[in-house]
Amino acid sequence: MATWNSRGLRGSTLEEMVNRTNEWYQEKGLALMQKIPTPITPVKMDKEHRQITLAYFDQRSTVDYIGAVQGIPVCFDAKECVADTFPLQNIHEHQVRFMEAFERQDGVAFILIYYAARNQLYYLRFQELYRFWRRAEEGGRKSFRLDELDPRFFLDFKRGYYIPYLDALNLDLSMRDQLDNE
Repeated sequence: MATWNSRGLRGSTLEEMVNRTNEWYQEKGLALMQKIPTPITPVKMDKEHRQITLAYFDQRSTVDYIGAVQGIPVCFDAKECVADTFPLQNIHEHQVRFMEAFERQDGVAFILIYYAARNQLYYLRFQELYRFWRRAEEGGRKSFRLDELDPRFFLDFKRGYYIPYLDALNLDLSMRDQLDNE
């Protein structure tokens, strides 16, 4: 069973930005996305601060968010990275398998990556992730570099903290349509 230890605010900045973005998209009637909590069983509690300090995961989580964008099923995960190289160990095999199955059901899966040192966001299409994943499985690099990514999918923050992932999703969908029509 996996163990979880609290590490303070690690990852919460990106999560908060995604949550705000999802609320804004919902208010505008553009998307309905839900944060999927990871079920845990608390083992140790800090009673003074009312915080869980040690817990066990009840089951493997799939992705961070799932929902619909104007009738299109969408799921995605949000990851932070400090360096210009993203280790694939930050994405678990069961997550890749879930996203693969989700796409087979005509859904769209992707990962939002926040490169913290550069203050840059990237929309990693599942097809792109899968290409890197297969390369690693075949004995190649177990990471991917910033310069390997498609420049069209880098995102700029809107109003300082909103993540315009629907713009990238729209580009992703149009690229899929082009492939289908070829």
